[in-house]
Amino acid sequence: MKTKPIAASMADRATWTARAREVIETECDSLRRSAEGLGSSFEKALELALAALTRGGRLVVTGVGKNLPIAEKISATLSSTGSTSFVLNPVQALHGDLGMLSGADCLIALSFSGESEEITRLLPHVRRRAIPIIGIAGRADCTLGRKSDALLVVETPCECDPFNLAPTASTTATLALGDAFAMVLLDLRGFGSEDYARLHPAGAIGRALLTRATDIMRTGDKLAALPPTATVKDALVAMTQARAGATYVVDDAGKLLGVFTDGDLRRSLTSGDTPLSRPLAEAMTPNPIRVRSERMATDVLAVFQAHQIDDIPVVDASGRLVGGIDISDLPKLKVL
Repeated sequence: MKTKPIAASMADRATWTARAREVIETECDSLRRSAEGLGSSFEKALELALAALTRGGRLVVTGVGKNLPIAEKISATLSSTGSTSFVLNPVQALHGDLGMLSGADCLIALSFSGESEEITRLLPHVRRRAIPIIGIAGRADCTLGRKSDALLVVETPCECDPFNLAPTASTTATLALGDAFAMVLLDLRGFGSEDYARLHPAGAIGRALLTRATDIMRTGDKLAALPPTATVKDALVAMTQARAGATYVVDDAGKLLGVFTDGDLRRSLTSGDTPLSRPLAEAMTPNPIRVRSERMATDVLAVFQAHQIDDIPVVDASGRLVGGIDISDLPKLKVL
């Protein structure tokens, strides 16, 4: 099969990269213009969305053509960050799916021209039910703009193709505007990392955000703990049996006094003639860095990284040792 010849201007391979950079710069320009154009309409749109969510409604996103998958992405971002949302296909809406809308909802309609027939036909039916409409279009003077309670303008002077027809810069800017909208809503609603984790329980991010120190710490036979009167030799035996990198030193009440690690062992070996007989009270590192049992695993990881240590004791509110965390366990537990 014969292939279509490359245009003369594209015969030089170096031109390919230059053209790609031109496309990206065009899209960047659209993003910058859209950011600069934000103002009172954006604030009004946020108020409408917040009011809908407060009364138990949902943010319903609709679009047609290339804007339909953009609507799907915006809706998914909204839902995953705590703003309940779903996508409404405007064609299907006019054939029965209008029943998916409730009076508490808020519609977000995407149409770069602002004149997409499927969208403009939908608007009167939504208006009739007193459902607020947030429009996202390329210009204010359009049917969508006139029918919307708040209009967000996507500032896109031109698309990236030579004919100024293929949705490229406009869809990129629309998606970015949707992301900005979702992130501001996230902040306004006080949506935190634990809320995010609850909506993503199966993923690595959710798992890390939901896991606490008590869920990953070593206890029982896997925890090496000895009194301060025990010797360095006792600590080595305990560490070997527990397959641990540290022995934690505790008093009779179980309160953490110190930690004995490989580094302490090396220092002990240079301290005298009988280093293995030294009591842990002399060889340990006193008052070690520790974490409380309720701390999140992500916080524990940050402690490891900040202090460049390999073992962290876990204590309760009274300072009693309840477990230990070895950094080598974190990859196996899928926290890293």
